[in-house]
Formats: sequence, C-alpha cells, structure tokens
Amino acid sequence: MRIQWFGQSCFMIISDSGVTIITDPFGKPLPYRLPDKQPDIVTVSHDHPDHNNTKALKGNFELVKKPVETEIKGVKIKGIVTYHDNSGGKKRGQNIVFKLTVDEITICHLGDLGHVLNEDQVQAIGDVDILLLPVGGRVTIDSVDAAAVKAQLHPIITIPMHFRTKAMGLFGILFNNVSNFLDLTADQKIELSELAVTKEELEEKSGVITLSYQQI
Repeated sequence: MRIQWFGQSCFMIISDSGVTIITDPFGKPLPYRLPDKQPDIVTVSHDHPDHNNTKALKGNFELVKKPVETEIKGVKIKGIVTYHDNSGGKKRGQNIVFKLTVDEITICHLGDLGHVLNEDQVQAIGDVDILLLPVGGRVTIDSVDAAAVKAQLHPIITIPMHFRTKAMGLFGILFNNVSNFLDLTADQKIELSELAVTKEELEEKSGVITLSYQQI
C-alpha cells in the first residue's frame, strides 16, 4: 500500500491491487493541486469547500460521505460521527471519522476533528494501524489535543495533516506548524515523500511520519 499527502486533509491511498482512494478533496481558497489520477473511492468528512471538492476529480467513483459501514472493491469503510468543534457541532457542524481497511492495514482518517474523542467514539474506531491526524489548530484540534487523541487510539504510525506549509503562502497563517505537534511526542520521527508499507512492515516504521506536500 502507498500513501501520499496532497495538502490539508487530502491523501491518496493506493492498494497493492491498484484500488485508489482519495480523502477530503479540497477546493478554493487553498492553493494546493489535487492528484491527477482517477480514484475508485472518495471519502468526504464534512461539507466544507476545503474538503468536499469532488467535482474536480476524474471519472466515476464511489463517494462515501455518511457514517456508514460498507465495502467497496475490497476496501472496508466505517464512518463514525464526531464534530468539527468542541461544542457538539454548534459552531462548525458534524465531522465523520473514516476507518479504512486496505491490504489488511487499518487507516483512520480523522477529518476536521475538533475535540478529544469520547469513550464511545474510541471504541467505535477500534484498533488503528495508521492514524491521519489534524494538528494545525484554529479550526481543528491543536497539537496538544492531537497528542491526546493519538494516545487514545494507540496507532502504530501517525501521519500529521491539516497544518501550515510553505505552499499555502499567506493563507498559512490560519494554521500552526507541524513542529508544534512533533515537539510533544517522543516517538521516532521520519519525513518521507510517500509511505509505502505492508502489514508486516508496520512495526519497523512505527512512530510519526510527516509526509511532504506532493506538489504536482
């Protein structure tokens, strides 16, 4: 399985058999560019323009934007209801956490999570191999709460997302740097352009992996 990060909460996950998943495709005002590949599956955590720009993607794909349990082309998908803020969605609405099982690896994409998880949510998510975790604060959990959520879910690999990058220019002032989160964890820290991993390799790559923005 391969995972690339295209900015904000948008990842491209490609299974060993070639099934392609794109998460939270963004639109304006973000200056990033979406991957130029036709996906098989697209997940959308919430209907904000920096996460739901499905019209910009190619081809006919299966769109999952509700808290359902389903299986598409061998990928198991489970959606769990959370919130985009710490007041039960009163400020920014609902957020869906998606747990994906790809090549026997469980990936948890937290979307724009705005709060530390409660016990029911932790149990609903269950075991996590790879956690895609917002850390930039302001409109999501900040580095402190992100560290708390990481401790709740005990992933083998954590990949930060939704933080400031140079590509964002002045727009980046709305988010914190990833270093704020990295300073709070004692785990092994690695920076990669792409994560390629099998179930058997998870433990040897354990820790926090920061994926560089894939500018295309």
